[in-house]
Amino acid sequence: MKTISDIIEIKNITKNNISLGGRQKTRVVVGMATCGIAAGAQSILTAINDELKKAKLLDTVTVTQTGCIGICQYEPIVEIYDNDGRRTTYVNMTADKAKRISSEHIKDGKIVSEYTIGAANGENVTSLNDTEFMKKQKRVALRNCGIIDPEKIDEYIAMDGYQALHKVISGMEPAELIQFILDSGLRGRGGAGFPTGLKWRFAAASVSDKKYVCCNADEGDPGAFMDRSILEGDPHAVIEAMAIAGYAIGADEGYIYVRAEYPTAISRLTIAIEQAKSYGLLGKGILGTDFNFDITLRLGAGAFVCGEETALLTSIEGKRGEPRLRPPFPAVKGLFGKPTILNNVETYANITPIIVNGVEWFKSMGTEKSKGTKVFALGGKITNTGLVEIPMGTTLREVVEEIGGGIPEGKKFKAAQTGGPSGGCIPASLIDTPIEYDTLVAIGSMMGSGGLIVMDEDNCMVDIARFFLDFTVDESCGKCTPCRIGTRRLLEILDKIIEGNGELKDIDKLQELCNYISRASLCGLGQTAPNPVLSTIRYFNDEYIAHITEKRCPSGVCKNLLRYIIIEDKCTGCSACARVCPADAISGEIRKKYVIDPAKCIKCGACMEKCRFGAIIKR
Repeated sequence: MKTISDIIEIKNITKNNISLGGRQKTRVVVGMATCGIAAGAQSILTAINDELKKAKLLDTVTVTQTGCIGICQYEPIVEIYDNDGRRTTYVNMTADKAKRISSEHIKDGKIVSEYTIGAANGENVTSLNDTEFMKKQKRVALRNCGIIDPEKIDEYIAMDGYQALHKVISGMEPAELIQFILDSGLRGRGGAGFPTGLKWRFAAASVSDKKYVCCNADEGDPGAFMDRSILEGDPHAVIEAMAIAGYAIGADEGYIYVRAEYPTAISRLTIAIEQAKSYGLLGKGILGTDFNFDITLRLGAGAFVCGEETALLTSIEGKRGEPRLRPPFPAVKGLFGKPTILNNVETYANITPIIVNGVEWFKSMGTEKSKGTKVFALGGKITNTGLVEIPMGTTLREVVEEIGGGIPEGKKFKAAQTGGPSGGCIPASLIDTPIEYDTLVAIGSMMGSGGLIVMDEDNCMVDIARFFLDFTVDESCGKCTPCRIGTRRLLEILDKIIEGNGELKDIDKLQELCNYISRASLCGLGQTAPNPVLSTIRYFNDEYIAHITEKRCPSGVCKNLLRYIIIEDKCTGCSACARVCPADAISGEIRKKYVIDPAKCIKCGACMEKCRFGAIIKR
């Protein structure tokens, strides 16, 4: 059992070796989130330790793991913090490269410039902090990710960890705390952006002998990995915030519902919970007070619908994960029929910095109606992929062109999908839209949990709508007819259009069905399922019309509408295309024009890949 004096002493001792300046030892951190581990980071960590052991430098150097550093395409990543505060980011590491930086940089203090991030992305920098990728970011929820070792509670404490919990339980009344969170303007980071403090107030006002605090870590959107990265890089941030929420509403028990496909997150959460218990920061009599709070993990089986709050609570209870009718809302009747608050990982990750730094500090970031920052998983057709945290109100253009580095290969930006299967596509004409809750809803999209998928001119927007709808159909729990049957009918019409059998009246049918589904579905997932269809019809209606009237996919994606054509002026008669065609669909004579028989062509694209003269095109 630790007292607050013990916590402060741990903070002061440990912080010297983590802070950017005044460090007693050189600090070497290896990115060991899921992306880093998959790229081979474990062998790099081993190689650095082995080299430093041989050089007898382990007494003067700290080598440790960390969570997600952020810029995923450069994994594995190693960062070195020298005693003078210099931070060097090495990317695309291998065991051999790790041995070299151990010898030249760690031992002799000489930066190996050709391995740095600047050498990889063409910038004259050696630190991630100085890149265009980072300059416009403001890290609040991700404040410790990529810096601390997530499996060492002392390092979390060194970064002001558990100071907020002590401040709250020793000096704030629950109603005062709730008002504090309400005044900050923090809105839920997992969906429609409901005010967090208001949700807590409703639960606090409910009279019951038992209440619960739950965390939604069931991140299921395609391309989303924000919550996973926070859990892997800073698990105590969620644990501390849940304890604070428990104090606010009068709960003594919490559940973290995390998908079983996140083994690294589960492992680090398990370690963090046990560490917090051993320090007396979870359990009975926290920090010598009469406040009790404990946390249990529940593993989800990967059902997308369990991201909906009532379905998640039903799953924790051991039942089939299906939504419930509301009202009553969880704040009145939630887990096991008791008042419950449920926030997602990123929402909780914002709680402690608000309490430590104050309401005005948090409100200084963002916009009038959307305070603070938002974490996005940036992916798709973009130069810089990874995890980014930006102030609310940052424009889509700034994210795509500056933080994201633009579209590769000189392609044109076409659209961005936000909010996953529940969101919509934002066209290039709206690239200057500020990213905040209300503006995204106004243009037919939504914030959602924070997936941001960038698309270029080669993406077919009808196919994109079909992709997300196919996901929704598979993941529908089937409880309500509008979602179970309606989304399947939408998918059938999209398939019909993509296969070249569409009619103009199908566009009207799609819109009519979308209206019924959004108005009549039981839960928010069904209600928002039509968004990808509606937004693509709204902004890319010409592509639907081309598919239907011209039997043509403008982007050359939809296979049934493709035609491969040999351009006579460019064809040299080399016969390479004919030799590679698996369907014998190409005929001609050497040194004369070859032709493709569309009736035989299976549209595999092998001929186009083989042609060295650019004589074959898709139409």
